[in-house]
Amino acid sequence: MGKLGLGIAAACAVASCAVAAVMVGRRVRSRRRWWKVVTAVQELEAAAATPVGRLRQVVDAMAVEMHAGLASEGGSKLKMLLTFVDNLPDGENGIYYALHVGGTNFRILKIQLGGQRSILGRDVERKPIPQSLMTSTSEEFFDFIALALKEFIERMGNNLQLSQVRGKDLGFTFSFPVKQTSVSSGTLIKWTKGFAIEDMVEKDVVECLQKALSRRGLDMNVAALVNDSVGTLAVGHFLDKDTVAAVVIGTGTNACYLERADAVIKCQGLLSTSGGMVINMEWGNFWSSHLPRTSYDTDLDVESQNPNDQGFEKMISGMYLGDIVRRVIHRLSIESDIFGPLSYKLSTRFVLSTPLMAAMHEDDSPDLREVAKILEETLDIRDVPLKARKIMVKVCDVVTRRAARLVAAGIVGILKKIGRDGTGGISSGRIKGYKSGKMRRTVVAVEGGLYTSYTVFREYLNEAVAEILGEEIAPYVILKTMEDGSGIGAAMLAASNSARSVDTVQVL
Repeated sequence: MGKLGLGIAAACAVASCAVAAVMVGRRVRSRRRWWKVVTAVQELEAAAATPVGRLRQVVDAMAVEMHAGLASEGGSKLKMLLTFVDNLPDGENGIYYALHVGGTNFRILKIQLGGQRSILGRDVERKPIPQSLMTSTSEEFFDFIALALKEFIERMGNNLQLSQVRGKDLGFTFSFPVKQTSVSSGTLIKWTKGFAIEDMVEKDVVECLQKALSRRGLDMNVAALVNDSVGTLAVGHFLDKDTVAAVVIGTGTNACYLERADAVIKCQGLLSTSGGMVINMEWGNFWSSHLPRTSYDTDLDVESQNPNDQGFEKMISGMYLGDIVRRVIHRLSIESDIFGPLSYKLSTRFVLSTPLMAAMHEDDSPDLREVAKILEETLDIRDVPLKARKIMVKVCDVVTRRAARLVAAGIVGILKKIGRDGTGGISSGRIKGYKSGKMRRTVVAVEGGLYTSYTVFREYLNEAVAEILGEEIAPYVILKTMEDGSGIGAAMLAASNSARSVDTVQVL
C-alpha cells in the first residue's frame, strides 16, 4: 500500500472514531437527560408521599382544626358554619321540587318520596343561564329562574294546573358564598363564577326567589336553603339512617357532618329540638404543616386568584389536579427533550383538565395510544416515545394518589372528631364509636365526579380509609356514592322542614 493509501486509511479511521465519539456523546447526553427526568419524577414522588403515618397526622390536624373552628369565630382555617339544619330526612313522602343554582347552568328537579327510605320517581331539567343575566339585576335573574320553574311544573305535570302546587315546599341549593341565618334564609356575601349582579349582594337570596315566584304566579314556599354537601348528606341520611357525614369531591370540594349542638362552643346559646346540627366545614380551606406540599403546589398557589387560600382544595379537587400534572410535564420538557420540542401550550394554565388527566391515567392500551392522542390534541406534543408516555402516566398516578389519600385522611378526621374512628374522638366529644362494646356502623355519603367517575381515584381513596382505620375498624365504615345529592337533597330538606310554624333551631 502506498503513502496515499495509508493516508486515506488513516483519515477513514479518524473519521470513524470521530463519528463513534459523536454517537457515544449523544447517547451519554441522552442518558443524562433521561436520568434528569427519572430523578425529577422520583423527587415528586418523595415530596408527595402519603405514608399512613403522615395521613394519621393529617387526621389529627383535621380533628383539632374542627374543634377550634367550633370554639370561636376565626379560630381555625375551617369556618365550621351553622346550617340551621337539625332534622335530616327520614322517611318523608310526597312530591317536592328543588332548584340548584351554582354556575352557568341551573337545574330544576321534581322528586316523589315514598316513605320507608324510597324515591319513587324523579325528573330533572338542566337549563343554561344567559350570560346577560349574570350581570343584570336580581329581579331579572330570579324572574328567569321562576319562569323556568313554572314551565317545568306545567310540562312535567302534563299541563298540571298551578293551583295544584299551591303551598308546595321548594328546596333551594345556592352554591355561592352565603351567610345563613336560618334553615330557609341567608344573605349573599359575594358573587363568584363570573356572576356580578351588584344589587344582590347582602340581600336574602330566599326572599328574592320568593318574590319572583309570586310575580310568576307560583304559590310555593322555599322551605330549605342548602349547599352541595348538605344536600348530599340529606340524601345519604334518607337512604341510610347511619349516614353522619358527606363529602363532595368534584371540580371543587367540601364536607359537612352531624354535630351535637352543645359542641358548638362559639354559639353557647344554640338550641335545637333534635340536639344536633349539620355543620358546613368549608374544608377546602383546611391547612396543616403535615400536608405533603410540593414546589408545583407552591407555584400554582402563587399564580392563583386566591393565594394562601383554599390550600387543601388546591391539592385534592378536580379544578387543580390536571394543572399540577401540566406543571410537572412543563418542567420535564424544559430540562429534557423527552417530550420533543417545548410546546407553548405547556405554559397555559388549566389547559390540561382533570378529566383528560384521568383518561391518560386509566389508559390500559399496550402502546398508551390515548395518552399519545391527548398529548397531541391538547398539548401539541407529537410523536412521543412510549417511555415518555409511561412517565406521563406515572406523574398522573402520583398526583392522583396523593389527592385521594388526603381526602381519605380528611374523612377519617371527621370521624375522629365525632368519635366514629374507633379511638373515642377528641376531648369535646361525648359520642363514642363503641356502643355496648361494639363498633357502630358509620356511613359517609360521597358525591362528585372525581369519586364517581374516576375509578383509580375512588380505589385509592377507599384503600386509604381502610388503611388508616385498620382492619378491626374499617369494616364498620362505609363510603356510599350519591348521585345528584345537591339537588335531590334540597327537595328532601324541604320535605323534612315543611309546614313548620316555628324554627327548630334558635341562637339565644
